[in-house]
Amino acid sequence: MQSMEISRTGLDVEWRRLEVIAENLANANTARTATGEPYRAMRLVSGPRQGFADMLKTGEAAGGGVMVYGVEPINAAPRRVYEPANPQADTDGFVSYPGYDHAGEMTLLLKTSRAYEANLVALGAARQMYAKAMELGRR
Repeated sequence: MQSMEISRTGLDVEWRRLEVIAENLANANTARTATGEPYRAMRLVSGPRQGFADMLKTGEAAGGGVMVYGVEPINAAPRRVYEPANPQADTDGFVSYPGYDHAGEMTLLLKTSRAYEANLVALGAARQMYAKAMELGRR
């Protein structure tokens, strides 16, 4: 069942990553948040649950899989647009929008959805192998 648990953790992480990307895309034209600060695009930080050195010491992948470490803002300068009629414009008439690459965000969305699909396929394959092993064990 270890492989199914690893795939499940991958599904959880990739789903969360999809949520963060969707939030970034939804706020592409958000100049100010509820706190009054400019919106900053976020990035999900994930990694293994257990370090490789720990796996070598124990000889098994106990607690294998991946996990979310956190969500951090992207370090990108805001995109300044000249809109003097906008009520959120500064004294020079510029409005600051989130500074990130829209095409890059869409590419990451596709890449993440493919990783999610790969984890689904791996989960299905593991399920089929376990079912076949149970069937062979009954004979």
